[in-house]
Amino acid sequence: MLSMEFADLGEWVEPVLYVDDGTGFSESLAIRLPSARGGRISRLVHLPPTIHALRLDPMAKPGRVRVSAFSIQPITSLAALRHALDELDGDMAVALSRCAGHHQENSRKVGISRDEYAQWIAHHDTLSEEQHREIAEDISHMKAGPTFSVVMPVYNTHLPWLKEAIDSVTGQLYPHWELLLVNDASPNADVAPFLDGIAATDRRIRVAHRKVNGGIVAASNDALSMATGDWVVTVDHDDRMPAHAFYHLATAAIGNPDAGILYTDHDHLTPAGERDNPYFKPDWNYELALGQNLVNHLSAFRREDVLRVGGFREGFDGSQDWDLLLRLVEKVPPEGIIHIPHVLYHWRIAGGNFSQTQAKRSWDAGQRAVEEHLARTGQEAEVHSGANSAGHLAIRWRLPDDPPLVSIVIPTRDRLDLLRQCVDGLLHRTDYPKIEILIVDNGSVEPETHAWYKSMAGEARLRVLDAAGEFNFSHLCNRGVGASNGDVYLLLNNDIDVIHPDWLSEMVSHALRPGIGAVGAKLYYPDGTIQHGGVILGIGGVAGHAHTFLPQGADGYQGRARLTQRLSAVTAACLAGRKDVYNKVGGFNEKDLKVAFNDVDFCLRVREAGYGIIWTPLAELFHHESASRGADTNPEKAARFAREVNYMTRKWNKQLQNDPFYSPHFSLSGHMPAFSVSLDRDLG
Repeated sequence: MLSMEFADLGEWVEPVLYVDDGTGFSESLAIRLPSARGGRISRLVHLPPTIHALRLDPMAKPGRVRVSAFSIQPITSLAALRHALDELDGDMAVALSRCAGHHQENSRKVGISRDEYAQWIAHHDTLSEEQHREIAEDISHMKAGPTFSVVMPVYNTHLPWLKEAIDSVTGQLYPHWELLLVNDASPNADVAPFLDGIAATDRRIRVAHRKVNGGIVAASNDALSMATGDWVVTVDHDDRMPAHAFYHLATAAIGNPDAGILYTDHDHLTPAGERDNPYFKPDWNYELALGQNLVNHLSAFRREDVLRVGGFREGFDGSQDWDLLLRLVEKVPPEGIIHIPHVLYHWRIAGGNFSQTQAKRSWDAGQRAVEEHLARTGQEAEVHSGANSAGHLAIRWRLPDDPPLVSIVIPTRDRLDLLRQCVDGLLHRTDYPKIEILIVDNGSVEPETHAWYKSMAGEARLRVLDAAGEFNFSHLCNRGVGASNGDVYLLLNNDIDVIHPDWLSEMVSHALRPGIGAVGAKLYYPDGTIQHGGVILGIGGVAGHAHTFLPQGADGYQGRARLTQRLSAVTAACLAGRKDVYNKVGGFNEKDLKVAFNDVDFCLRVREAGYGIIWTPLAELFHHESASRGADTNPEKAARFAREVNYMTRKWNKQLQNDPFYSPHFSLSGHMPAFSVSLDRDLG
């Protein structure tokens, strides 16, 4: 148990505890604590078994701080478990990771530092001579391997960078490719002879020279017209690929004969040529791909499909690949979109390419691409720019003219201060027109609570259901949904408070979409930092929350804290869905998961039934996360919690080890914030 006190000197303190386990201090063993401007922090932290030294950095930048007290007291595992159980309420997705200390880490750290990434590259992304031989042998046994047509428009490129880009194609271990270079009337007179000289060295390279500059779309279509391969791959004229990139594309194409789209992870090249800022992507995520150009580089599309949709479209320069993707998605089913979780593209950030020099034009083109895709597919939604600092988009889905009744189910026991605030937000600060509130009372004993119930008897939109007896959160939810009249339900903790009036409209607009089974919201602690940004499977053993402790408005990892997306699970502290789907999967599990992880289990069963889970950051609420039933740390409760953990790991072990909306390269350790690169997980 770590405790510290510091004075409020007007500056934010961002304490980090560094641990030396014998290998020196590093970011990989850094424990980030919640930021504050003063006061006391008392937190459970998990330390490695061997400690040589500890170092406390109170602030991340120069400033004033006065620490008046600091202590670390060892406690037993049982005491740690009881400490976590003291805080448990209906929101159980994070329970196990709390016991591991994950909730005490300050996840304000976003992204992966260059040092951390360099370690990861050394461990997982540097081919040995033996691996080169194994790949070569594997390629020799491939039968009827596909041919990749590499489309590379060229315009006034810095020749050393152009040579690197071309060399990264000619140096591929997989030999079945053709490189189609189109010189888009480059003013630099050295470009044309350079390309002609390159073409003379390899019959797989073909060059065309445009007399008039037509832009990236025109040059790409010229290259496409020369293509003869099975797949089209787009590569910028100043970027690089590792030697095994096409090998992985070929392996995926052969292993997925019905696939139409392949895509990989990517990173950036600094001006000095160092690799930085990796994007470890999730598997196919439709909503995320509407908010950002998710697939991007490196990607491969079946040539026949690209030709069928008309190639690249004029007027979408800078986002021409995003527009092409969305038109292809209309033809290729989700199971035909294959993510290859390897960093197979190095994107230069200092090249002066179109999307960098004309970012606003590119972003506008991306927004039009999404708008036209939605119109073509008959989906009624508005597209808004400025979802975050990277030109990402926010999609607002339209409600029907006559929206359905929403039944809001609130399990509670006393804590009238919280409940009254919650209900006030629903009745007076929420703009959704048709709601009923079902308060499922689990044995409240305080006279004030029952007096308030009587005072609300005249409110036609509110009912109180008696559900006295043993606390069983799953039963309380099922009781409320079973007694509801609405076509849409909303499970809501009694300590949720409204921020913006349109939150419920946002959630219902997703819940009514075909194929969507459950919807979660973005929840904040009272200090404005994120409490719930979706659930990631496997963290700490079962599940943990994403983006925890990031400040309100933060983009998060690659923008994902501010982009609507599919996830494997969301918290039942605020969970909406259609009642028919709830009944179809049998509601919450009252027998095996009375308190913990029932929301995760429910979402996994919803996904198993073929429905998607949506997390939307456009529905924002405060979550005070108070345990309205009070502390209860008896041995029976600890034993029940252990049984529920065991049930989840037995039933869902495969899913917990491989969340498709996370990445196999990220840590599942309870010590690390979500989206922390792991040196221990290896794809082989």
